[in-house]
Amino acid sequence: MRSLLIYNGRRIDATGVSDDAYLYAEDGVIVDIGVGKASYRDKVSVQIDAKGLYIAPGFIDMHVHGGGGYDFMDGTVEAFLGVAETHVRYGTTALCPTTLTSTTESLFQLLDAYKAAHKVNTKGAQFMGMHLEGPYFALSQKGAQDPKYIRNPDPDEYEKILAYSDDIVRWSAAPELPGAIAFGRYVKSKGKIVALAHTDATYEEVKAGFDNGYTLATHFYSAMSGVTRRNAYRYAGAVEAGYLIDDMDVEIIADGVHLPAPLLRLVFKIKGTDRIALITDAMRAAGMPEGESILGSKRDGMKVIVEDGVAKLMDRSAFAGSVATADRLVRTMMQLGEVSLLDAVKMMTSTPARILGLQNKGTLEVGKDADIVLFDDEIAIKSVIIAGQIRY
Repeated sequence: MRSLLIYNGRRIDATGVSDDAYLYAEDGVIVDIGVGKASYRDKVSVQIDAKGLYIAPGFIDMHVHGGGGYDFMDGTVEAFLGVAETHVRYGTTALCPTTLTSTTESLFQLLDAYKAAHKVNTKGAQFMGMHLEGPYFALSQKGAQDPKYIRNPDPDEYEKILAYSDDIVRWSAAPELPGAIAFGRYVKSKGKIVALAHTDATYEEVKAGFDNGYTLATHFYSAMSGVTRRNAYRYAGAVEAGYLIDDMDVEIIADGVHLPAPLLRLVFKIKGTDRIALITDAMRAAGMPEGESILGSKRDGMKVIVEDGVAKLMDRSAFAGSVATADRLVRTMMQLGEVSLLDAVKMMTSTPARILGLQNKGTLEVGKDADIVLFDDEIAIKSVIIAGQIRY
């Protein structure tokens, strides 16, 4: 039996912070939590004196493309493992590898690589299933997605993709496209999360999407319609719909660049801790020095420049991706979003766990997975544990 004891720390749970706390796990599962002196000292395989550090649930990143010089669109086992091993250093214990718009053939290659990498991923953040971002988007909101692959939903295509792999857990699309409502219903019927993204939808179109499965807003505000005027009349857009539909979850790139401080505060004020998931949306340059990089696959990706803590198109006319890591998201929400440590951690742990249906992750409770992060007051990551084993 593998056993782990962490003691002398500040444990973060759903109700607050417990000082002088301990956590005891056996075979990757939490079996006891408490405060004061633990009675397991003599029979524990691994003991960690937290020395006053925070003991928090592992961070869960629902939307990430790359890091450490790798991108999932490279379509190799090496790339999948490289991204996972990069982000674990910043507190991410679970993540959803995310695609960009591509051909169906490239997508199948990617799904094959995921399946192979999932079996041998023993050093990095755990894979929680694939997130397909596209290719069913509004061209007018393409962002940095390659327009040559953007198209309308085709049942012959998406039914084939879902039949090909059971590793897909979420799919992002624009709900206003022809065929997008039927798409949403079908994907939802297969038990997958449907999200709206890269969309020019009006409030009414988003509401129709929500009623047919689109329950999550992908990178809220980014590549998403707001208020528009058409023939003198104003129309609410996808952003306003995200606010008005109480039961819609939103994910935000809380790097302080994609959303400035006032918007971070506004999203939090309206949607609250339980409806916001923090995401990195990181591309391959995350965890790397600033300079030139590639968005998407090395084969046919787009050259970008990373500076000021964000990836930009080479002409600097628009952002081209995030280089955030999970620790930065928590830190930024506290500093710029003016939220408490407890709320920032919840949006990086229990909220994404709830959205993804991960019943054994997201909080430090007896019976849940021993996915744990130790960090200091500056959210500098000191140790990362997955299923009771130290991975960083």
